Amino acid sequence: MSYVFPPAPRVSVPVTGGSALFPVRRIYCVGRNYAAHAAEMGADTREPPFFFMKPGDAVVSGAGELAIAYPPLTNNLHHEVELVVALGA
Repeated sequence: MSYVFPPAPRVSVPVTGGSALFPVRRIYCVGRNYAAHAAEMGADTREPPFFFMKPGDAVVSGAGELAIAYPPLTNNLHHEVELVVALGA
């Protein structure tokens, strides 16, 4: 198969306590589940939760310090962090 440009590599994160990697395809999230943050952003009441998705290539490993590149004229950057947990038996 021929690609127009090379596809991104498969995103994975290390599993704590071992050398295995966990592949990440997409992350399902719940928004407005933290009332204090909603108030900080100007909401005077807690809105019902909404759901959204982030792609696997938005994932960064939890190891080390992370630098975020953003446009130089940004005056009000609000970063978002999602905790990803995989449960299995």
